[in-house]
Parts: sequence; C-alpha cells; structure tokens
Amino acid sequence: MAKTTPVACTLPLAGLAARAERWHRLMARAMTERAETADGLRIRFRLEAEEELRALVAVETECCQWAIWTVERDAGTIVLDLRSTVVGVATLAGMFASASAS
Repeated sequence: MAKTTPVACTLPLAGLAARAERWHRLMARAMTERAETADGLRIRFRLEAEEELRALVAVETECCQWAIWTVERDAGTIVLDLRSTVVGVATLAGMFASASAS
C-alpha cells in the first residue's frame, strides 16, 4: 500500500448503493465478529460466506486501492483483514460502522 494513495473510492456513484447493500446482506447473514485493529478492522464470517466475501473483496480491491483487503481461513471461519493508513482506518471504520455480529 503506497502512503501516497488517496483515500477515495473509484466506484461510480450508481454502484455505491448496490455494493453497500451486498455488504449489508453478507454481514447480516454470516458475520460472527468485528474488531478494530491498530491499522484497520478484522471481521470474521461463517465459512458459508467465503464465495461472496471473496467476490466482494475482489471488486473492493479494484475501487479502494488505498486499503489492503486480505481473506484467509482461520479456526473454522473466514477472516477479512482490512488495513490502511490512519485516514484510511477511519474510512474503513465508517464503511463498516453498522456491522454487528449475529
């Protein structure tokens, strides 16, 4: 992650609401834990969400290159680690502010 990468999404406005809805549905259906880290967020999902999570991360990686999006399996869950610079961390927290474990 380059320190000079601006914290901005390149997704067209028409796609923002649809993308946000996909995240909301995924989190409501399969998120088990959300924790802030020193440089971002860690969100755990049930394994059943892996395909959709990886699909979302693939498109987020394209439009939000100011963050590092990592997906790994761990202890029977699928873990999304989101990392960025100080400004990016605040942006990530805002993007996933409504996330609560089910």
